[in-house]
Amino acid sequence: MTRKLGMRGNQHLGLCTYGLYAYDSVWLLARALAAFFKQGGNISFSKDPRLKGNGGRLRLDSMSVFDGGNLLREMIFKTEMTGVTGPFRFTSDRDLYRPAFEVINMVGTGFRRVGYWSNYSGLSVVPPESLYSKPPNISSSNQRLHRMIWPGQETDTPRGWVFPNNGRQLRVGVPKRVSFQEFVGQVAGDDGDDMFRGYCIEVFTSAVYLLPYSVPYKFLSFGDGLKNPDDTDIVHVITEGVYDAVVGDIAITTNRTKMADFTQPYIESGLVVVVPVKELSSSAWAFLRPFTPPMWAITGIFFLVVGAVVWILEHRMNTDFRGPPRKQFITILWFSFSTLFFAHKESTVSTLGRIVLIVWLFVVLIINSSYTASLTSNLTVQQLSSPVKGIESLLASNDPIGYQLGSFTHNYLIQELGIRASRLVPLNLPEDFVDALRKGPRNGGVMAVVDERAYMEVFLSTHCEFSIVGQEFQKNGWGFAFRRDSPLAADLSTAILKLSESGELQKIHDKWLMRSACTSENTKLEVDRLELKSFSGLFSICGTASFLALMVYFALLACQYKRHYYSNSDQSSGGGGGGGTGGSRSGRMRTFLSFVDEKEESVKSRSVKRKEMEDSRGSSIGGGDASSMNGSY
Repeated sequence: MTRKLGMRGNQHLGLCTYGLYAYDSVWLLARALAAFFKQGGNISFSKDPRLKGNGGRLRLDSMSVFDGGNLLREMIFKTEMTGVTGPFRFTSDRDLYRPAFEVINMVGTGFRRVGYWSNYSGLSVVPPESLYSKPPNISSSNQRLHRMIWPGQETDTPRGWVFPNNGRQLRVGVPKRVSFQEFVGQVAGDDGDDMFRGYCIEVFTSAVYLLPYSVPYKFLSFGDGLKNPDDTDIVHVITEGVYDAVVGDIAITTNRTKMADFTQPYIESGLVVVVPVKELSSSAWAFLRPFTPPMWAITGIFFLVVGAVVWILEHRMNTDFRGPPRKQFITILWFSFSTLFFAHKESTVSTLGRIVLIVWLFVVLIINSSYTASLTSNLTVQQLSSPVKGIESLLASNDPIGYQLGSFTHNYLIQELGIRASRLVPLNLPEDFVDALRKGPRNGGVMAVVDERAYMEVFLSTHCEFSIVGQEFQKNGWGFAFRRDSPLAADLSTAILKLSESGELQKIHDKWLMRSACTSENTKLEVDRLELKSFSGLFSICGTASFLALMVYFALLACQYKRHYYSNSDQSSGGGGGGGTGGSRSGRMRTFLSFVDEKEESVKSRSVKRKEMEDSRGSSIGGGDASSMNGSY
């Protein structure tokens, strides 16, 4: 029979002592005493010299100790019996052998058994005796009990203890916004209390519901309702003890984290630049738009350079690249620009010429594909343009910049980006954004508005004439602020992660922030034109290949000139005074240029003939000498 273990509450197991268990305990002690007397033990007491009389009021020196205590203890640990509540036995470590308890659920004045517990199997719904023959399994998945009935006849598990312990409601400050009330908006309550709604409020209430304990709270508004309150001011109020927490569209910044503890961000946001945009009208010169002027210029130069390089490499051995000067110039131009369409009819025969041409055709393929893609996009998709390309454009100008009143944007632009405060214009309502952007800097408006992406996405959903330009910068997130060392910050962070993992956070976002009144389908902001730096690597490879090919070509040409022409010149000068080549530098240059322009086959043919003549002359001289020698002999 198992002992009984009562269960009342969510996480508390209490031992219920019954008369039967007390009876077994007394019976065990009686058997141990019988064995004690049988072993010669007796009841006697004596003084212990270790107990001094300086114990103050305790009077330790007047106390006595039981002389047979050690023997009685040994008899208790050696006693084995089976009582009305089960077997009693102790292990060698003096622990109770296989203790087992019934877990009971106290219901009113009665109880019901919901399972068992033992140190062998843990919690289970079957008696431990039936599990001793099986391997022990105390994994968390195997620990279970029958359903509990909680006070109030409830079967749902209570959420536990109340926070805070004194029962006081949590004072939660909420900014009283006048714009973008999709995030935080105040509504009138029936009892006159402050009531709020919006994306941030629903995220908070959903996260609080997931906490394992109850958190009573009360929303308190912060602000005059005429302008958006400063978020830093409301966080600072926490340090003064006015609020226990702050819930709303509070960006997590370094300065604010020094005042309070923040939860895990529940929405990512960063600063973006919003400007007026206009449709980019098409024109007769729209085909030039994909490339910037430097890109067009360098591309044209490379067409001519590569054509000239191929002509140099092919001129001495390829008849397609020979002829009158006028024809050769036309051949260079035609060959260069026909490679754009891979329609050149001139074939290359030299190895160096083919290498340069292969590299150049690869460059042309990339340029052609990029141009086609960009031109197609420009002609088929509505283009929007703006003189402002991002925050860099604003930093380089002196035009006024708008920002949302109460946002941390003001301090960030001044302290981090170094923008003068005189350039910043505070704006309160979305209508103020529209009016300032439409006026422009020349009419008392602003060039652009810098604000957090979360606000601007809601703003742009109904104002298609504006758009975000450039990259998002100063990325951060929004979180809920609590007093320093508050356990709620960590617990709510866990709850927010659960909302995100379950997809509930995205559903709340779509409910409050998704708008479809303005669609940007089939429109896009003007993409930056293809610049030279995007293709600098390709042009560098092509230029390097052309340069190396020319160096190798001229080195080989010099060796050939020295071998086939200077040898002939030396022989001519040795035999007849060298008048054939000319001794002046200009004469040698004309000779070299004539050699370069000469067809390679002619040079090789002349070299062969010269060698044959030299061989025949050598043979005749050798024969004459032999005859004279024979005659003299």
